[in-house]
Amino acid sequence: MSADEDRVLLVIGSGLRYYREYLIESAARRAVELGLKPVLVNNLHPTWQTPYFDEITVVNVFDHEQLKAAAREIAARRTVAGIVCYDEPLVMPTAELAAEFGLPGLGLAGVVGCRDKHTTRRLLTAAGLPQPGFELVDTPEAARAAARAIGYPVVVKPRALGASMGVVLAEDEGQLDAAYLVASNAGLVGDEPYRGGAMVEGFAGGPEISVDGVVQRGEYRAVHVARKQTGMHPYFEETGHVVDADDPLLHDQVLLDVLAKTHQVLGVEDGMTHAELKLTPYGPVVIEVNGRLGGDLIPYLGRLATGIDPGEVLVETALGLRSELTPRHRGVAGIRFGYPAEDCTVGEVRLPAGLPGLVAAEPMVSPGTELRLPPGGYLARHSFVVCTGDSREQCAERLDAALAAVELTGEPLARKEIDAVLEMPAGLLDTDVAEART
Repeated sequence: MSADEDRVLLVIGSGLRYYREYLIESAARRAVELGLKPVLVNNLHPTWQTPYFDEITVVNVFDHEQLKAAAREIAARRTVAGIVCYDEPLVMPTAELAAEFGLPGLGLAGVVGCRDKHTTRRLLTAAGLPQPGFELVDTPEAARAAARAIGYPVVVKPRALGASMGVVLAEDEGQLDAAYLVASNAGLVGDEPYRGGAMVEGFAGGPEISVDGVVQRGEYRAVHVARKQTGMHPYFEETGHVVDADDPLLHDQVLLDVLAKTHQVLGVEDGMTHAELKLTPYGPVVIEVNGRLGGDLIPYLGRLATGIDPGEVLVETALGLRSELTPRHRGVAGIRFGYPAEDCTVGEVRLPAGLPGLVAAEPMVSPGTELRLPPGGYLARHSFVVCTGDSREQCAERLDAALAAVELTGEPLARKEIDAVLEMPAGLLDTDVAEART
């Protein structure tokens, strides 16, 4: 077989099945249509991933040197035509590999601009984009001084984590020390260069949205907007999202200009991103930009609502192809996550069926799983429901009804102390089948 016949799409990390299989299915299909063989480098022995890939290499992807060595070994014997990643901890080594192989990617400056929240704030502020006051601190004393200078309320967060883990609102100095402790301890599970300390930022008021978009040769285009629902004050746990193909924000030139300039300032070259913003009284404010597609099945909602397949766009962008982003149909789709009322060990999750607009209802944990609410844990989700509707309001009503029909049994757990070091939540972990057999 000639090198031209053995062209591959290299995928770094598969993610969890219920969050990412829909992406792998469409990305693998599109890769094959374009004459490529999908190849995966992953940390787990394959189970559900097997049908989608021509080859799977198992290595500790969280050791970035091992990951890069595995990718180089593949590149030495096969022609890597494109490389993709949608897993937050792996976007940095993926960008480094793209640069090394001469392939389209976020770019080294772009991935740092997205991954490091301090760099994001610093660059956007210097460029004149609206930003809250901010300071990177490494002690409670420094956090108190920063909060006084910025003005309460403030948000305290880890420097480089996703999914709102360790993000806390402090409304006054009496809440600041605990908020710093939670954020700094959560940050200890992140990438090595960004561990310890925390960011202190001014609180930006207003509705929160996310925008999944694509950047090709520096040009930014929005794909879809998700209206976010959060809860568990003073934390910012993401409890649901709604995507409307006809959301007027997709035509809001002020928002689109902010997004385009943000990606230009951060140095993003080629790839898909997930930007989170607040719609404040003084305009849209970027909270963070992630160098990957959105989580929480948001891209799946986008596909339901618009017909635009994010897995296909991901592959096309990795190959330097310009994707068609005109909606194939126009609808509304949303997701809501089920949380326990208190920390618990899961007994049984019973799900609804046959409700109006209900597209999917799935358990996210097995019996015996420990679920811990903030600050002892995050993403303590036992299930999700997905609904469609004719409007955002109808979709939200259907989501409320579907979630109310979910039943959870379990045994209460004692709450963790606030100063406990964060363990990665069950909702972000998968079990290697080889380890499970031992």
